[in-house]
Amino acid sequence: MPATTLNGSTLLEFRNAKRIQESALARGEKRALIWTAERVPAWVNSDHLTILGFAAQVATGACYVLSRFNRLWLIASIACLALNWFGDSLDGTLARVRQKQRPRYGFYVDHILDSIGSVALMGGLALSGYMSPAIAMALLTLFLLLSIQSYLATYTLGEFRMSFWSFGPTELRVLLVVGNLALFRWPHVLHGHKLFDVGGLAGIVGMSAMLVFFTARNIRRLYNEERIA
Repeated sequence: MPATTLNGSTLLEFRNAKRIQESALARGEKRALIWTAERVPAWVNSDHLTILGFAAQVATGACYVLSRFNRLWLIASIACLALNWFGDSLDGTLARVRQKQRPRYGFYVDHILDSIGSVALMGGLALSGYMSPAIAMALLTLFLLLSIQSYLATYTLGEFRMSFWSFGPTELRVLLVVGNLALFRWPHVLHGHKLFDVGGLAGIVGMSAMLVFFTARNIRRLYNEERIA
């Protein structure tokens, strides 16, 4: 990989991958984020927003644990999800609007914190009593596998996919918010099964299908692009 120097240090050049965002809410969300980024105070930078998003995701998991003892913590988790969306979605937009991008640093920090935060959130759900631990761990495993698939495609294909079949992180947050509210009325459905277990099983089926489809498609594409005569 070509390299440049900065203050005597050798820096690897970073090729920006094509961002693929096809989620259902992406168009309106992008306009809202750009509008907000243009009005963020100058003293707030992308790192502040990244830290906010990460802290809010960890706090969401903590709220789920506490909701085992008092359901009102489900409302607090909705507020944390909103803060997580604000910080996690706006940090990159702010950097692009201000023309202060750090591609390698931003990509690495954003996604490693997303992975750690997801472990905290799903761990909280597993301990909340509203979702069976086995289902929560299966969802977490599939989320991390989809993330790995996306990162490998970024490196090998130069495409960073931010959504799968019109479904991305924002849509997941919306589903969690709706589910939290529904728990107050219907904690159990379908002959006594936990609401979040039923939703989790549907998520497992959907995410498994996404993983198989996109993995197979990328393998086929890479095979065709690097055929051995």
